[in-house]
Amino acid sequence: MQYIPYIAIAVAYALIYLPRQFVSYEMKKLAGGYNNKDPRGQQAQLEGRGRRALAAHQNSIEAFAPFAAGVIVAIQRTVKLEVIAALAIAFVVVRLGYIFAYIGDKASLRSNLWGLGVAATGALMILAAVG
Repeated sequence: MQYIPYIAIAVAYALIYLPRQFVSYEMKKLAGGYNNKDPRGQQAQLEGRGRRALAAHQNSIEAFAPFAAGVIVAIQRTVKLEVIAALAIAFVVVRLGYIFAYIGDKASLRSNLWGLGVAATGALMILAAVG
């Protein structure tokens, strides 16, 4: 149980790069294939699934730091480990769903999952503050 929050941080970090795999695949399909000389320029040309995957990748980067900080401060403030683990697992599960909802163009589901992820992160921070 004591390692679950740390494992969740590692999994959340790995989830940053899951949608990036879809981005790379979609870039390869563009004229000229994957452009390693100007990948960001090529990413700007993506449409549909590739553009959504890129947005999911970028949002995963944005969500990671607050989540990781929330876990660490909750541990440091000795919030109950079971609560931290539950919130950390919830964050990872909803972020995984978020990525696939975003890539799959399920906007309402994506937004709801985003909100749940923000709520899990916020709960970790609030619990640490009132700890």
